[in-house]
Amino acid sequence: MAETFELPDTARYIMPLDFADEKSKLVRAFNDYAPRFGVMLNGVKSERNLPFDPNPRIIAREEFEFLKRGLIQRTDALNAFLNDVYGDCKILKDGVVPADFVLSSQGFLPRCIGIKPRCGVYAHIAGIDLVKSKGGEWFVLEDNLRVPSGVSYPLAARRALKDIGKSGADIVDSSDYGDMLKQVFDYVSCGGIDCVLTPGRNNCAYFEHGYLAEITGSALACGNDLFTDSDALYFKGADGVQRVGALYTRVDGVYADPLAFRSTSTVGTPNLFSAYAAGNVAVLNAFGCGAADDKGVYCFVPQLIKYYLGQDAILRQPQTFLPTRGGEMRYIVDNFDRLVIKDVSESGGFGVRFGATLNEAEKAELKAEIAAFPRRFIAQEIVDIEELPSDCGAVKADLRAFVVTSDKTRVWESGLTRFAAKDSLMVNSSQGGGFKDTWVSFQ
Repeated sequence: MAETFELPDTARYIMPLDFADEKSKLVRAFNDYAPRFGVMLNGVKSERNLPFDPNPRIIAREEFEFLKRGLIQRTDALNAFLNDVYGDCKILKDGVVPADFVLSSQGFLPRCIGIKPRCGVYAHIAGIDLVKSKGGEWFVLEDNLRVPSGVSYPLAARRALKDIGKSGADIVDSSDYGDMLKQVFDYVSCGGIDCVLTPGRNNCAYFEHGYLAEITGSALACGNDLFTDSDALYFKGADGVQRVGALYTRVDGVYADPLAFRSTSTVGTPNLFSAYAAGNVAVLNAFGCGAADDKGVYCFVPQLIKYYLGQDAILRQPQTFLPTRGGEMRYIVDNFDRLVIKDVSESGGFGVRFGATLNEAEKAELKAEIAAFPRRFIAQEIVDIEELPSDCGAVKADLRAFVVTSDKTRVWESGLTRFAAKDSLMVNSSQGGGFKDTWVSFQ
């Protein structure tokens, strides 16, 4: 039977912000850090301060320890899968996951076959999205292994909390994320400076890129700040030319090197992949991670855990249906109104549609699209998500947990709690929602 959790009464009142003026001070202090984020509202892209609700999500220690076990298990299995699928392909040969399904993924990069990343780690930073049902049970909705974002916002919120004189004595200190990330850099580095690669100021998460560079003591670089010579990577900065030993790329792998992958990319560095393949620079996350965070491959993660670790999955997933598998296409069509349909090639909440919210013409169009391109879609049972208190009423929220892997796999003891915009079922910052800090209590 799945484990369920309710917040102990004692944990509900940890370090409360009892007065409106305290909450206002916290919001102002948070906004002083100028944490901007690009969003899509009514079809128009704009940049704004990410809405911040000062009422935190509180997770009791016992509950978070349960999540940690499941998140570590899941991330270890995903890393094992990536090592296998770009190596001996045992899982495909054994038929645990259909080979054509994996090899047809947009995230699978054939050029990575036979190339092992430094220390055998592919997903150094994983962002695992979970929701908690109203019944108290946690479900994993998605694995993000390419460029998972959002860690800077709870970090900035916790700094703001200290700025208004709240010590956080009853909750776990979350300020160690920079140290955790620096440990990963040090573990995989090939010798040289650390860099964070950003697409530039127009990227929706540019604030975060600079923030992470600051807390890890890394250089912040755009693609044209880097160059290769003799299969080594170098950074051109104010201190001259320096060799790069570890590159945390916040650019999707297929855009990171226009010579190796998408020639139209203007944000990558030519021959970066060659330096990586030669073992002369560590790239975080490694090229090819998209093969494991494909929303279709997500359906098979419990089997990956069993295959590689010999364990049953600790964390549950909502029942998920593949149009390419057996009679599941018929089930999707017959139960459209109780399912959420996801386009596996999209991210940031785009390509996610709730069957019940579509009119008949939209339903017919989407069903036809699924029938024509079945590999592009999955369908899931909708989880009745718990609602959290906020200053604007009860809100639906998820949790992005951050898992880092070096010599071992660790879970950051906080997370990004995102809540949906008013009258929206979509819990995603890119779709106009906001966030709360996530407090892990000692109780």
